[in-house]
Amino acid sequence: MCHLIQKYNVPGPRYTSYPTVPHWNTEEFSGKKWMTTVQRSFEESNTDGISLYIHLPFCESLCTFCGCHKRITKRHSVEVPYVMSVLKEWKLYCKAFSEKPRIKQLHLGGGTPTFFSMVNLSMLIKGLFETAERTEHFEYSFEGHPNNTTYEQLEGLYELGFTRVSFGVQDYNPTVQKAINRIQPFENVKRVTEWAKHIGYTSVGHDIIFGLPHQTQEHVRHTIAKTKELLPDRLAFYSYAHTPWLKGNGQRGYKEEDLPSAQEKRNQYELGKALLLEQGYKEIGMDHFALETDSLYTAMKNGSLHRNFMGYTESKTQLMIGLGLSSISDSWYGFAQNVKSLEEYQHLVDNHIIPIYRGHILSEEDQLVRKHILNLMCRMQTSWTDQEAPLLSASQERLRGMEEDGLVVLSPKSVRITEKGRPFVRNVCMAFDQYLQRQSPNTRVFSMTV
Repeated sequence: MCHLIQKYNVPGPRYTSYPTVPHWNTEEFSGKKWMTTVQRSFEESNTDGISLYIHLPFCESLCTFCGCHKRITKRHSVEVPYVMSVLKEWKLYCKAFSEKPRIKQLHLGGGTPTFFSMVNLSMLIKGLFETAERTEHFEYSFEGHPNNTTYEQLEGLYELGFTRVSFGVQDYNPTVQKAINRIQPFENVKRVTEWAKHIGYTSVGHDIIFGLPHQTQEHVRHTIAKTKELLPDRLAFYSYAHTPWLKGNGQRGYKEEDLPSAQEKRNQYELGKALLLEQGYKEIGMDHFALETDSLYTAMKNGSLHRNFMGYTESKTQLMIGLGLSSISDSWYGFAQNVKSLEEYQHLVDNHIIPIYRGHILSEEDQLVRKHILNLMCRMQTSWTDQEAPLLSASQERLRGMEEDGLVVLSPKSVRITEKGRPFVRNVCMAFDQYLQRQSPNTRVFSMTV
C-alpha cells in the first residue's frame, strides 16, 4: 500500500460538484441565466420536493482546522438581523416560483448553527414555511457543537421536524484539540448524544477527522473507542484537508512537520476503518460509515444515495437552494455561489437582489460527466452507453495503471472500484474530469487525495 500512496497522493477535488468550483466558467455566467435554470428545475421537480441548505456562519471561537466561511464573534445581537436577511433571500427565490415550494431536505450548516438561540432558530424555520410546505417524506438535519448545543435547541428543532443531527467531534486527545483550538471533553459529546437519542432523533452522527496536527494512530484508536461507547448512527470519518493558501482559515499556524505524513494518514484511516467495521458500521460512499439501522445505509443498498454540497444524502433532489453568505446552490443545470462578506450579503438582499457572485451553467458534456462521477462517488461503479463511449473511452484508458494496481476493474463500457481501490475513489473520478485533463490549474487549489 505504501507505494500506491506515493503514486496516487496528488492534489485532487472531493467532487461535491462537477465541474468543481475552480473550473467554473464564471465569464459566461449571469444571474439571469442562473434563474432560468432554477425556474426550469423547479417546474420539473417541485412535485417531489426541493432542498434547502442554510449557512449560519457565526462561531464564538476559531477552530483552526476548519476551511468553512465563518464570522468569529461573541455578540449574539447578530442573530436576528441575519435570520431576517436569510428570510428575505428566500422570498426573492419564492417570487420566481410558479407555485408554493415543497421542501424535502433542509440542512442547517455553519459556522455553528447552535450559536443561535432556539427562539431565533424557530423564527428562521417558521419563516421559511410561511411560503413553503413539507413533502410527505422529508429529511431535516443540522450541525451541532457539543459545547453549546442545549436540550432546548434539540427538543425545539425536533418539534419543528428535524430528525437528524451531527456533532463535530474531530478527536478526543487534548494535544490534538489544543492544536486545532477545539477543546471539548468527551462528557459534552456524551451529554448531547444521549439527549438527542432520548428526544427521538432517528439519526445521530459524529464527525471524526484523521490527519490532524500532532495526531497519531493511538489518538485515532482512542477516539474510535470512545465513539463505541456512544454508538452514533452514522459517522463522517474524513481526512483533514490542508489548504493554508485559502483566505479565512487558521491553518497557516501549522508547520508542515506538525502534520502526519501521507503514509501515516493512510494508516490512521485504515486503522479507524477496521475498528469501525468491527463495531458493525458499514462503509458508505467515501469517508462515511453507518449502522445497518440508519437510513443512509438503506439508501446505499437501494441505490438512492446521492452526493452534493451537503455531502451524502438519502435521495436526490434536483434543485438545491443555498441561503446565507457563501452558500452554494445547485439547479442540476447550473451552480451559483453567494457572496462571502456578511455586509455585502445583507446589503444585496436588503436591495432585493439575489446575492450570488459567481457560478457555472452546465453544458451537455458537463451533465454527462457529472452523472458518472456521481455514480463512482455513491456506488463505486459506473457504466455507459455506446453514444457516451467516444467521450468516456479516453477516461477509461487513463485508468489502465489503476487496473494493473488492482484498484479498478475495467470492461469495455464500465468501471468498478475494488475494495482495495476505495481509498482512491477521488483519483478514479479525476480520470473522468475533463477540465483537469484539459487545463491543470496554475496554482494549488485542491487538498491531497491521501
